[in-house]
Amino acid sequence: MSDITTNGHIAHPVGVGTGLALIPRATEKQSLKDFKSDQEVRWCPGCGDYAILAAVQSFLPELGLKRENIVFVSGIGCSSRFPYYLNTYGFHSIHGRAPAIATGLAASRPDLSVWVITGDGDALSIGGNHLIHALRRNVNLNILLFNNRIYGLTKGQYSPTSEVGKITKSTPMGSLDKPFNPISLALGAEAGFVARTLDSDRKHLQSVLREAAAHRGTSLVEIYQNCNIFNDGAFDALKDPGLRDDITLRLEHGQPIASASKAVRRGAGGRIEVVDRASVPEGEILVHDAHDPDPSAAFALSRLDEPAFEHVPIGIFRSVDRPAYDTLMSKQVHEAVSDQGAGDLDQLLRGGDTWRVG
Repeated sequence: MSDITTNGHIAHPVGVGTGLALIPRATEKQSLKDFKSDQEVRWCPGCGDYAILAAVQSFLPELGLKRENIVFVSGIGCSSRFPYYLNTYGFHSIHGRAPAIATGLAASRPDLSVWVITGDGDALSIGGNHLIHALRRNVNLNILLFNNRIYGLTKGQYSPTSEVGKITKSTPMGSLDKPFNPISLALGAEAGFVARTLDSDRKHLQSVLREAAAHRGTSLVEIYQNCNIFNDGAFDALKDPGLRDDITLRLEHGQPIASASKAVRRGAGGRIEVVDRASVPEGEILVHDAHDPDPSAAFALSRLDEPAFEHVPIGIFRSVDRPAYDTLMSKQVHEAVSDQGAGDLDQLLRGGDTWRVG
C-alpha cells in the first residue's frame, strides 16, 4: 500500500491518500495479539460488536504504526467500550462529544492516527451537532458509526435511526419519528469519505477500513451492527444467503452498480432508479464514481435503502480529497507567528478593539 521513507514515515504514491503520512512507523512486525488488551470483553453474547472488534484488532497491524501513535476515542453506548479492548491509547469520553475531543487530538497531534467509535444514538442524537461539524471541517480522523437502530446500553428505546412504527419500550405504540440516514447526513455535511459496511462481512469491513485510514481528512464509516437482545435480526436480509446477492448493491469505483438481479440506472429527469437487471443493457447501468467532487449522485445512492432493504448500497459512496482542517490550521498558525509580530498575544490583547466598562 505504501513505501517507507528514511525518517520512518509513510510515503504514499501519487494519487493515494495521505491520512497516515505523518505518523511514525513501528520498527517491528506486529500481529493481532499486539493489539488485544488484557481486559475482559463484556458485551452480550452474540452482539455484533464482537465481530467488529475482531476485524479491527486484526486490521490494525496492517497499518504498521506504533501503538502509542494510535488513539481510539469513544462516547457513551455499548460500542463505546471499544477503547478498553484495544492495546492502544484510548479515551472513553462523554455522551456525543467524542468527535469534539478527537478534533482537539487530531488538530494538535498530526503524529496520531485518531479513531472515533460511536453508535447511532451517541452520534446522531445528543452528538449530532459535533458529528456534522467534524465532517464539514474535514478533521483528519476516522469515525466508525455502529448502527443497530436501537438504544442498546439503556435497554431498548428507539434511536434516531429506528424505522417509523418501531415498537420499543419508549414507543409502545410505534415510533412517529422519521429516522436519520447516516450516509445522507454525512454527504450533506460535505464529508470527503463516506462508506457503509456490515459487522459480519469481515473482508469487506476491513477493505473499507483500509481506505478510510489512508484518506486524509474525516472518514465516516457506517457499520450495520446487530443487537441480538433489543433489535435482533434488523439486518438479516443482508446476511441471508438466499437474499443478500439480490438486494446488495456493491459500490466499487469504476464498476457498474448492480446486484445479481437488480441494476441502477439514470431514469426520467436524471433520477437514479433501481430496475430489473435483465431489462437493461449493460451499457445503461450506472458506473460508480466515488471520486466525483459533486456529491449529488452519492446522495441519491444513499436513498436507495428506502423502503427498507429492498435494495441496499454497500461500499464507499464518496472518496474525494479536500484540505484537512489540521493542515489549514497549522499553516495559519505558522503564517501568524512568522508575520512580524502578528502572532504576539500581548499585542492582540492591547489592540484597538477594546473598551472599558464602568
